[in-house]
Amino acid sequence: MSGPAIAHVVLALVAAPLLLSVISRVKARVAGRRGPPLLQPYYDSARLLRKGAVYSTTSTWVFRASPVVGLSAVVAALLLVPFGGAQAILAFPGDLFLFASFLALARFVTILAALDTGSSFEGMGASREATFGALTEPALLLALVAFAHEAGAGSLSAFVQPVWSESATTGALGLGALGVVLLAENARIPVDDPATHLELTMVHEVMVLDHSGPDLALIHYASALKLWVFGALFVGVALPQPDGWGGFAVAAAGMAGVAVSVGLVESLIARLRMSAVPHFILGASALSLVALILGLR
Repeated sequence: MSGPAIAHVVLALVAAPLLLSVISRVKARVAGRRGPPLLQPYYDSARLLRKGAVYSTTSTWVFRASPVVGLSAVVAALLLVPFGGAQAILAFPGDLFLFASFLALARFVTILAALDTGSSFEGMGASREATFGALTEPALLLALVAFAHEAGAGSLSAFVQPVWSESATTGALGLGALGVVLLAENARIPVDDPATHLELTMVHEVMVLDHSGPDLALIHYASALKLWVFGALFVGVALPQPDGWGGFAVAAAGMAGVAVSVGLVESLIARLRMSAVPHFILGASALSLVALILGLR
C-alpha cells in the first residue's frame, strides 16, 4: 500500500465536495454571476448535520439504512480506483466488476428508499433512475472491458493508464462513452439537472425529497464522492501519470479539469427531453461496444 494511494483516499474524502463547488462556480461565471463560495457544500452539510431527521410513518428501516449503505458502497468503489499512477488500495484481477457492482448497490438502495416512502412521486423518480441505470451500467462495463482487453489486464489498477496511446481509436471511443456515463451516473446535464425543482423533469433529486438532516447530508456527500470516483477513473485513462507524487499532482490537476469541463458542458448544453435521454445513453453503449470490437480485432 503506497503513500499516494492512501493520500488519494484522504484527498477524495476531504475534497470531493469541492468538485461540486467548482462546477457551480464555472456555471455562475459563464452566466456572468459571482457564484457561491467554494466551501458552500461544507456549510450546507454542517447545517444539515445539526438538524434532526424526520421519518414518515410509512417508511421502514430500509429508508433509514439507505444513506449509510449508499455512502459505504461509494467509499468501497473509491478504494478500487487508482490515482496518480499508483495502485488502488484494493486491487486484484476482476476488480472492475466489483467496482461496477458497488455503484449498482448504491443506486439500488436509493431506489429502495424512494419506494419505501410509499410516495407515487418518488416512485416515479425511482422508475426513471432504474431505467437510466439499466442503460448506463452496460455502457460502463463494456468500456471497462474494452480498456482491460487493450491493456491485457483485468484490474483497474493495471489498465487505468492512457490506453489511447496503444490504440487511439479504441481509447477515444472508450473515453467518449466514459464521459457520457460520468454525466448520466452523476445526474448532470444533459441527462438530469441537480438544481431543478420541476416535478416532471426530476430524476435523482425526487428520490431524496423525504430525506432530511444527517441522512440528506450523507446522500449529498455520497453524490460528491461518486463524482470524484468517476472523475478519477476518467483522468486515469485520459492522462499519462508517472509513478510517485508527480503523477499524483497530475491526477489532482486532472480532477480540477473534469469539474471545469462539467461546468462548461452544463453552461453550454441544454437538458435533453426525457424521451431523448435513453438514446443519449445508448450512444455511450454503442461507443463502448465499437471500442471493444475494434480491440478484439
